Amino acid sequence: MRIWNREMECMPREKMEALQLQKLKRIVEWVYERSPLYRKKFTDVGFHPGDLKSLADLNKLPFTTKDDFRNNYPYSMFCVPMEQVIRLHASSGTTGKLTVVGYTKNDMEVWTELVARIITMTGVDSSDIVQIAFGYGLFTGAHGLQYGMERVGATVIPISSGNSERQIMIMKDFGTTALVSTPTYALHLGETARKIGIDPKKDLHVKVGLFGGEAFSEEYRKEIEDMWGMLATDNYGLSECGGPGFSGECELIRGQHIAEDHYITEIINPETLEPAEPGEKGEVVITTLSREAVPVIRYRTKDISSIDYSPCECGRTTARLGKISGRTDDMMVIRGVNVFPSQIESVLVNVKGLAPHYQIIRYKKGFLEDLEIRVEISEEIFTDRYAQLEAIEEQLKQQLYKALSINPRVKLVEPHSIERSAGKAKRVIDLRDQK
Repeated sequence: MRIWNREMECMPREKMEALQLQKLKRIVEWVYERSPLYRKKFTDVGFHPGDLKSLADLNKLPFTTKDDFRNNYPYSMFCVPMEQVIRLHASSGTTGKLTVVGYTKNDMEVWTELVARIITMTGVDSSDIVQIAFGYGLFTGAHGLQYGMERVGATVIPISSGNSERQIMIMKDFGTTALVSTPTYALHLGETARKIGIDPKKDLHVKVGLFGGEAFSEEYRKEIEDMWGMLATDNYGLSECGGPGFSGECELIRGQHIAEDHYITEIINPETLEPAEPGEKGEVVITTLSREAVPVIRYRTKDISSIDYSPCECGRTTARLGKISGRTDDMMVIRGVNVFPSQIESVLVNVKGLAPHYQIIRYKKGFLEDLEIRVEISEEIFTDRYAQLEAIEEQLKQQLYKALSINPRVKLVEPHSIERSAGKAKRVIDLRDQK
């Protein structure tokens, strides 16, 4: 099993932590000297860079949040003059102002190397033809994956997202062997292929999927793999922390290997802000160790996961991030019960007769919040026979109650009636403010 950077990815834990401490001291001094935001943050808690003696001292530092980016829009988070910034990227801004990040020449080099690592983990190499179906633009995903693919020598088709029938034609004619997209779009492409008489598993040659941009459950992974006959891998990254390259799954699918020589990852209890135990779920907090233009200290991602520090059978010794199981801001409190969309997805994909396309509608029922779950019937099962639909609906209700301990409303809808997206799927529709 090939490893891109064996020295770093297989480094003993003691040596890795010594390297992290050395780089952490440097980056703390860097932001203290160059960032008015961090100088004020450190001063407010009585911290000076010289106080950092061990990795444990990291928890003395204040957190960084998305609001810091928004409040310092567009360039006040930057630690280098614009003359040294050769690239700008930003988040979609769907929940507020754009979160703008910049890259120096060195930042771009590090980014490319880290993406080359996660690509190599999946088994993709110079023999592959890779179709990148992420949308190009300010989003970091498409660009980052392209740089990494070119670094490992793969042939890149930068097709971007949308025009799904054309995507399938290109896959077939160009001999695509790897797909880069959101997991939702991979399923949509599979559906599109079947509609035009192409079996993704038999008629195409895609053997690996590198999926990001949205979390997906193990059950959803199985749906993709069964449809395409591919290895479906997950990777993780945020624009605020540099984009894709933070972590990715190897071919064994044992969690996502973190680039620990460039990032320190903490898992905290989002309520108490105290460290979680190894293996315990909590909020992912990231400190960048190498970024020059926009370094971040203890960035609260709001994503929920855990960390495994044991070496992997693939030979890598880096800590592994567990599958993202939700977000702290995705949690819904329904009649006193904490509910995450990922829990609902895990139920839906295990009920025979349902397609893996759904929406969760949040609405008010009196003074309380309630849910309606809309899910498509699969084309194979779709029928006008009411009794069969009623049986599927009843089974779904029972399974949802077992998993959630509540009884949300369930609505079965026709195949292809829920809108598809080439980007992040809009799973939760909030109607609570509507009368």
